[in-house]
Amino acid sequence: MTSRSFFKISTPNDGVLLVEMNRPPVNAFNQPFWEELKAVFEAASKDGSVRVVVLSSALPKLFTAGLDLTDTSALQNHDGLDASRQALILRQHILDFQAAISAIEKCVKPVIGACHGLCMGLAVDILCAADIRYAADSSKFSIKEVDVGLAADIGTLSRLPKIAGNMSAIREMAFTGREFNAEEALRIGFISRIVPGGREGVVATALETAKVIAAKSPIAVIGTKHLLLHAQDHSVQESLEYTATWNQVMLQSDDTAQAFKGALAKQIPKFKPLPKL
Repeated sequence: MTSRSFFKISTPNDGVLLVEMNRPPVNAFNQPFWEELKAVFEAASKDGSVRVVVLSSALPKLFTAGLDLTDTSALQNHDGLDASRQALILRQHILDFQAAISAIEKCVKPVIGACHGLCMGLAVDILCAADIRYAADSSKFSIKEVDVGLAADIGTLSRLPKIAGNMSAIREMAFTGREFNAEEALRIGFISRIVPGGREGVVATALETAKVIAAKSPIAVIGTKHLLLHAQDHSVQESLEYTATWNQVMLQSDDTAQAFKGALAKQIPKFKPLPKL
């Protein structure tokens, strides 16, 4: 995979894809930016050489300031349509935007979000769609949408209550739009690690974790992500039954035999790449 208009893309380790948002000065998201994000993660999902993705910002001072508030053409009624017809157009725009951010979650490979500095509005939507979230100690978050006159509609209000463990704090943050720092994000369970050292520190830490994941069986890793996502929206019994159905096939992979042999021989097994889809 190669860099695009708004993303720097590199492979710092085998199987590890580093995706860096790059729309100076503040990584503000307009429609071409989020459409490209969708394309990047759909491509990563299908690329058999990719085993894990790290998503970060190429800008030294921030992750993203959120929406580009100058990109409002989709909200305007250019054709003088009545409210019902205009609503259908606006609904489709929202669904398309949601699908772009959901491409992070739907990517079959694990995604590590590595954030620093300002993480405003859409930044929280993006990070909620990641599997693992690390934050530099400089990180400042805000569910900012309420301050621009709307309820967050791209994923935060749908995913964050299932991620964090303090609904009172989530509601307070969503109602007020106030900033919260990395320590508070860790305390409520939004992130799993605070890293000193700004952008360089948090990206380096994320890449180390990604390197560990990339060395595992890719069949086991994508299965683990798939089953965790299934469990998120199903009962324990439904999840157990679905896991049995999934593993009745996946336990027959070469990776299982290679992992057993490696464990018995006390050697690190080498696994074949996934197919290109």
